[in-house]
Amino acid sequence: MKIIVREAPPRSVWALQQAGVHPLLAQLYAARGVLTADELDDGLGRLLPPDTMKGTQEAAVLLADAMAAQKKICVVADYDCDGATACAVALRGLRLLGAAQVSYIVPDRVVDGYGLTAPIAERVKALGADLLVTVDNGIASMDGVARARELGLQVLVTDHHLPALRDGQTVLPDAEVIVNPNQPGCAFESKSIAGVGVMFYVLLALRAELRKRGVFDATTQPKLDALLPLVALGTVADVVKLDANNRRLVAQGLKRIRSGALPAGVAALFTAAGRVAAMATSFDFGFALGPRINAAGRLSDMTLGIECLLTDDAGRAGDLAKTLDGINRERKGIEAGMREQAQYAADAMIDEDEVPPPAIAIFDPDFHEGVVGIVASRIKDKLHRPTFVFAASQAPGKEHELKGSGRSIAGFHLRDALDLVAKRHPGVLLRFGGHAMAAGCTINEEQFEVFEQALQQVAHEWLDAATLMRRLDTDGPLAPEYRRADLVDTLHKEVWGQGFAAPTFSEEVEVVSQRLVGEKHLSLKLKHQGQPVDGIWFGHTESLPARVKLAFRLDADEWQGIKRVRFLVEAAEL
Repeated sequence: MKIIVREAPPRSVWALQQAGVHPLLAQLYAARGVLTADELDDGLGRLLPPDTMKGTQEAAVLLADAMAAQKKICVVADYDCDGATACAVALRGLRLLGAAQVSYIVPDRVVDGYGLTAPIAERVKALGADLLVTVDNGIASMDGVARARELGLQVLVTDHHLPALRDGQTVLPDAEVIVNPNQPGCAFESKSIAGVGVMFYVLLALRAELRKRGVFDATTQPKLDALLPLVALGTVADVVKLDANNRRLVAQGLKRIRSGALPAGVAALFTAAGRVAAMATSFDFGFALGPRINAAGRLSDMTLGIECLLTDDAGRAGDLAKTLDGINRERKGIEAGMREQAQYAADAMIDEDEVPPPAIAIFDPDFHEGVVGIVASRIKDKLHRPTFVFAASQAPGKEHELKGSGRSIAGFHLRDALDLVAKRHPGVLLRFGGHAMAAGCTINEEQFEVFEQALQQVAHEWLDAATLMRRLDTDGPLAPEYRRADLVDTLHKEVWGQGFAAPTFSEEVEVVSQRLVGEKHLSLKLKHQGQPVDGIWFGHTESLPARVKLAFRLDADEWQGIKRVRFLVEAAEL
């Protein structure tokens, strides 16, 4: 492990301080590329304009026409937290704006697979729908969109994933309208917006279109800001890069949650997770609420998650949140067993020099396909290698197929790697798609070794020793005057996440004493710049030397009403 200190350009730090930003926050923001205080303005007026996202105006007209004609609208969702929140935002928003007949369908991970398929289109038609709207999927659903059009359905695709490639060329489905910042010709600056964010932008454009048609004016138009807690949750849970626009969406959602203006289901999820909504942080979205919603799509039916986000009945929301919490506990148990098996398989790949191969691919017949992505992430984090984990398909008639989920490291674009594997070995990949850091694919079981070797070959070509070395970017030493509980609270209230990492400090400290707690965590008594401070390293059992360079985050531990700072250790440079 190499601990690296981010550079905070002095000129940017000075400019932020001059604008009134706290000196510690000024350093942290500057190290993350923030140049001026204007970039920290999280007001709704600072959001990128909806008309800069290609397709939003056409989508607004399509939806407004459908509403005026009393057409039935059906939303086709996805089975992860982004898809669930996007579906809830779509239904809540459309109803708020006057749509009378809106329903939804969410595919089953096992039976239907990902995205808008031909059978899903047929189910939408059977419901009597006239207009099909996808959220967080559809950009690569050529067959599903084509079948929907054959059935006489109008199709609006809202998505944020990368379009499909065919012979190196981008291909798009034949929908009436496509709204996706990653489609060719879209000038929208926030390419990393989540699926729920795309749907929110469509609703902003629809409201403007309805206002233009005289349905309501600026004083009577419905407020869409009630949807922002859902937008914030889906954005963080989908681990998209928190660029300035995404940070504004998350910040606005957090403000409403902390003030008590949140949907009943979100409030119930906070309670089920043992978290306090009035003190909500982006961490809660990613590690408390998001996993509970995702668990429904992994092991059960995402309808549970969507209904929890849609209901305004606090009692029903509480019951659904408890159910989701139970499913998440089951998911954790399955994941723990799979992770142990996967780690054993990964360890077997490491040669005598203890150097892992440049990429990891693991399959076990006992793996559950709903949890392969989480396990891939855990193995990737441990070995610092692009990792795919496969499980046998549980879909009827598809038992010979393996469904894989991959997670990557910086410098290795996973979707592009799959595209190269497909070109070099035609027929090996039955289906694939995704992003730079996360992707999925389906292969025949008999092709697993071919896929494994092909992936490792691409990794061997693309990754050098520097990229394969595990490194942790930090913010350097913590000035002793900032080791205060009130500053811990200040830091926690800010928006941190993917691409805008939470503050992690690093420096040499003295280890006064250390002991194991709970058999798997290292409790520490440290001296930081001569002053005592407690520390804990979760999931770490090996003892540390008397002096060591640690990377740590700040936390506050409360005992008998007194808050004390403690260090949450992330890594040690040994």
